[in-house]
Amino acid sequence: MLLVVAVIAMAAQATLESNAPRADGKFENEAGPREMAMWEIIKARFTTEQIDKRPKTEVPLQRLHRADLEAAYGPMLYRLGHSSVLIKLGDQYVLTDPVFSKRASPVQWAGPRRFHPVPIDFQELPRIHAVVISHDHYDHLDKGSVKRLAAQVENFVVPVGVGAHLRRWGIDATRIHELNWWQSLELEGLTLTATPAQHFSGRGLTDGNKTLWASWVIEGASAKLFFSGDTGYFDGFREIGERLGPFDITMIETGAYNKLWASVHMLPEQGLQAHLDLRGKAMLPIHNSTFDLAFHPWYEPMERATALGEEHNVNVLTPVIGAPVSVLEPSPGHAWWRTVATQTETASIESVNMGAEPAG
Repeated sequence: MLLVVAVIAMAAQATLESNAPRADGKFENEAGPREMAMWEIIKARFTTEQIDKRPKTEVPLQRLHRADLEAAYGPMLYRLGHSSVLIKLGDQYVLTDPVFSKRASPVQWAGPRRFHPVPIDFQELPRIHAVVISHDHYDHLDKGSVKRLAAQVENFVVPVGVGAHLRRWGIDATRIHELNWWQSLELEGLTLTATPAQHFSGRGLTDGNKTLWASWVIEGASAKLFFSGDTGYFDGFREIGERLGPFDITMIETGAYNKLWASVHMLPEQGLQAHLDLRGKAMLPIHNSTFDLAFHPWYEPMERATALGEEHNVNVLTPVIGAPVSVLEPSPGHAWWRTVATQTETASIESVNMGAEPAG
């Protein structure tokens, strides 16, 4: 089986240059470069009133154990925080963008610090059939987590170029599969397809856009899912929906947004439109409630996403971190973030609901 996988991966590598656009040795978005207004962002950091950037009380968690996972019936999702989602499809497990470290940063003594612990311990995780990575930013590709997980992961499936990071960290090259946009990989009944996204990459000052970024379609025998990774809104969502949809659940970036960088991180309204373009049945907001990466209050993404879901009759899923979500029969969940809000936060939440201008 390993030889078959390797042959498929080699066939994919043979057509790399025909998919994501490149210029001067760097990858680009389909619509061309999407530059962030860095000076405006720096200025806004010092001029924007920032409130409720972190929860003032503990974020509720549902602790996970391997026995719980094994006992669950049917395809399931478990939000572990930020964009890390554990997916059960049959007897196979997929893990997206695992970031288990205390900080989303190149160092663990500085940088954005977690709001909550990971709801499952490393030793409780099952054998992972595939870890899927969207791109190489620190809040999505975490060196410490990759190295800790290496012994229990069978395959790492990544966009083109990201494999170099993993090989440098000691991951065996035979377990790394690099895909370009629209390429698929078959792994014992599981199909993983890299699809376009509108973002950028890089982990330092000199490697900008030298590796690819992607969204992903994850399909098992009984369910089909979409994982957005990080992305701005673009016409590609409609094409993905037409070619590969519909989806039982779309996992859509909803957090760390601002109008100043909306070209590479969707505003909540754009995220909901992306879900509709993709022909999703239910939407799970991700990329929120774990790290402070923008100017908005920590609870605002969930509040805006649920309000938009009610307005457009979309089933927006808001499970407590770690709680099981049935893929085929998902229940919406509840507004758990309101249960830990202080009086100040409650007033801010009410202002969002009353239509006040949101942060960003």
